[in-house]
Formats: sequence, C-alpha cells, structure tokens
Amino acid sequence: MSQARATINLILALLWTLALLPVQVIAKALNLKLATRIPMRYHAGLAKIMGLRIVVRGTPSTAKPTLFAVNHSSWLDITVIDCLIPVCFVAKQQVAGWPLFGTLARLQRTVFVERKRNRTGSSRDEMKVRLEAGDNLVLFPEGTSGDGNRILPFRSSFFALAEQPVNGKPLTVQPVSIAYVGLGGAIMGRHRRPEYTWFADMDLAPHLWRVLGLGPVTVVVEFHRPVTIEEFTSRKEMAAHAHREIAQGLSGSLAGRGGRAHRRRRSRRAKTAESRASS
Repeated sequence: MSQARATINLILALLWTLALLPVQVIAKALNLKLATRIPMRYHAGLAKIMGLRIVVRGTPSTAKPTLFAVNHSSWLDITVIDCLIPVCFVAKQQVAGWPLFGTLARLQRTVFVERKRNRTGSSRDEMKVRLEAGDNLVLFPEGTSGDGNRILPFRSSFFALAEQPVNGKPLTVQPVSIAYVGLGGAIMGRHRRPEYTWFADMDLAPHLWRVLGLGPVTVVVEFHRPVTIEEFTSRKEMAAHAHREIAQGLSGSLAGRGGRAHRRRRSRRAKTAESRASS
C-alpha cells in the first residue's frame, strides 16, 4: 500500500508543480503581487496531496514585515509554514543548486545566504532590503535540521537583522514551533518521528519517497508572542528567548500539552493570508 500511495502522491505532486510553475515564472518576471500568493496556493495543494493535517496554535504576526524564527526538522517545514502565512525563506546558498528544489526556491523568492564570514554582510544587506520592501522572512536559527524531538542551539548571529530598525521601526520577530505529532491518526513516538524529519546525512530522494508513502501526518504549529529587540539587552538574549519559547512549544506539543488548538481549513488559511498579502 505504501508503494502505491507514494507513486500516486508523487504523480499528483509533479502534475501540481507543472500546473503552477509556469504561472509563477510569469508572475515573478512581471513582479506581480500574484507571485507572493501562488506559493501559498502551491503548498496548500502539496499539503493536501501528502495528507498534512495542520493544527494551529496562537496567531501569526500581522506586522509587516515580520521575521519568523522557526525550528527546523524537515523539508516539509517549508510546505507547512507556507500554507499559513505569505513569506520568503532564508536558505543556504547550496540549496539554489539543488535539482528542482533549487528552482522552486528561487521562484518563491528565497533569499540565499553565504555562510562564509566575508559574505555574511552582503547576505544580511539583501535580507534587509527584502524587509524594507515589506517581505516577511522565515529563518531557521539552528542553521541545520534536527530529528524533530529536540531543538538544537540557536546561532545568535541570525538575529542580527533585529538590531537595526526597518523603515524607522523595530523589526518584529515571532518565534514559531513546528512539531510532528501524529501518523495515520495515532500518536507519533520519538522513534518514528525521524521517518518524517530529514536531518544529518540522510539522502533526500529516498526520504522523499518514504514520506510520500507513509500516510497522513498531524503537525502542530504554534505562533508564540511577537517581540522586538527593545525588550532585550542584546541579540544573544533575544536568541535565547526565542530558543526557550520554541523549545517549550515543541515539548508541549509532543507531550500533547498546550493551549486550545484551533484546527482551520487549509482553504480558509490560504484565503486569509492571501488577503493580508494583497492589503
């Protein structure tokens, strides 16, 4: 059954990609507002194909721009977040060269950053230009992906953007936790979670194929209280706060704790976020 499911889901995902890719190419080339909405529509479709059941806690920041700091454990994080809010992602430069995924990332207006010390300044400048243009950005302050059971240390340098005002105002930063909690209607234990998460030296293609055949997965996304650098003495303190909030959100979701969860239809989430993007 898993092989058949994987085959069907792969075909559907490819057809969905081929249907929207040329539209996004044109929208991006003409700098249309549609270029910010198509990725949300695209990922909402992928989520439906892969059976992602997304539970939302908290409220996404409506400040424009907002820098969303998110824990990272899988390529699925991209689809989960982009179903909910209009954003551009921050990714390492190597992603730009990946087959298909690199093309999709570029079409989604991803900001590619160099990890070399002599290039970090220019990467930060590009991110600031995006923020000043009103683009929301998503960064993964762990700098890599984990196994989904715990949060890795944050790199405080990722929060350097928050030290400078954007368009004369402090930049809003919102910590967000993502937890993969259920598989096929049952609780996903810590030993099964790596079947969905992608980390360390895992090969992408076999992992992608396995995920496509596993079946519906429940994901809890918690939006924590937005903050600005004015609440802290340094970016290190802000990074520590974000790490603490996200770690507590992850552990609470994995243990079945937390506030009242609001399950929303993907179509409603997409429609709401799209209206925000166009306003």
